[in-house]
Amino acid sequence: MTVVYWRRTDVVGLERLELTAGPGGVTASGSVICVEDGGFRLDHRWWLDPGWSARRVETEVWARGTRAALVLERAGSGWLVDGEPRPDLDGAEEPDLSVTPFCNTLPVRRMGAAPSLVLDTAYIDGPALTVTRSRQRYDAAGPGRVRYVDLGLSRGFEADLTVDDAGLVVRYEHLFERVEPQA
Repeated sequence: MTVVYWRRTDVVGLERLELTAGPGGVTASGSVICVEDGGFRLDHRWWLDPGWSARRVETEVWARGTRAALVLERAGSGWLVDGEPRPDLDGAEEPDLSVTPFCNTLPVRRMGAAPSLVLDTAYIDGPALTVTRSRQRYDAAGPGRVRYVDLGLSRGFEADLTVDDAGLVVRYEHLFERVEPQA
């Protein structure tokens, strides 16, 4: 098991993510605490296949005294949201959860040695728990470096990502950076 911590660089926030990879696939479980949007706690659990492609994402958020939950699950080439088919998400390759840099690992790993990757995502707005289709591009920018370009909901947003050998974000320009626990 690998444990990774990220802190937000734009607002006060912290995430702890546990990641376990085995022959049957990958599981990840994270908790985000953030003061953004009035303050919230968001827990997320991922089930990935052995190729690091998402099969299911469960998300729970606690904010302003209420709890809400959302389940996004792959169904063939489409997605179910809370068990209901969402034809508008058909063909979206991966989920993108707004409050964690973990989801960037999936396209980064998918890129391999390719110079660029364009993909549609099932974008989950973490605090609101809404799901919308969005488009993204990842461009190789050197060893351990990727340029992220939003072509969809946040068109025009770009950021440089530094990633480790596993494709996990070390630094996400404007938003996140990895931190090590103090001894």
